Amino acid sequence: MLFPAALGIGLPLGIGFAAIGSGIGIGLLGKGAMEAMGRQPEILPKLQVAMIIGFGFAEALTIYAFVTMFFLQGRIG
Repeated sequence: MLFPAALGIGLPLGIGFAAIGSGIGIGLLGKGAMEAMGRQPEILPKLQVAMIIGFGFAEALTIYAFVTMFFLQGRIG
């Protein structure tokens, strides 16, 4: 298989996997935060800050994959 053909197949699949992984990670992080808020409501302000930072890190991985796709897209054609 030629390199451009592999990129043409791999880039969309990689973005899809990155988005799925990010969605699962954000979902699990939100689930854990909601359970913790239900058990200890007084920790809400600290937990919200940590949860939002975690959401940002999980979403950043997908954005990095998206940017990498645009850099490598020029090598397809």
